[in-house]
Amino acid sequence: MTKIFKIIIFIYLTVFFSSAVLSKENFFDEALKMYQSENYDDARFMFERNIVFNPKDAQSYLYLAKIYNFEKNQRKEENNLETALLIEPDNEEVLLMLMKIALEKSNYSKVKNLSQTFAKVCEKLCDENNQIQESLKNIEPKNES
Repeated sequence: MTKIFKIIIFIYLTVFFSSAVLSKENFFDEALKMYQSENYDDARFMFERNIVFNPKDAQSYLYLAKIYNFEKNQRKEENNLETALLIEPDNEEVLLMLMKIALEKSNYSKVKNLSQTFAKVCEKLCDENNQIQESLKNIEPKNES
């Protein structure tokens, strides 16, 4: 009896964890399809659901930030970007989005710090960092001594 019970428990746990792993992938994939078809409300729900099962998925936080950017909710956008950056500090898209927010808020020191990190990790979006640096030169007050 005990051996049969252990086998049943083992089978149950194997099926449960296998379906949990598959559902994580399906939540993100499904959310991404919804996002790409501009179904942002449902995509947000699915990305959030994916985070419940996979709280260290930086891509889900990034896409939530993109949705909040579209909805003009900068506070939630920035919160999701900060979380994504904690999980994946070398994500150039996250760094770039945070630099743009810092520019809008006139937080030039934050832009400089993010830009230094960005310069070390950029592969695809390096030109955008150069544009931000050029705009900083035009905006920052000059130290006249």
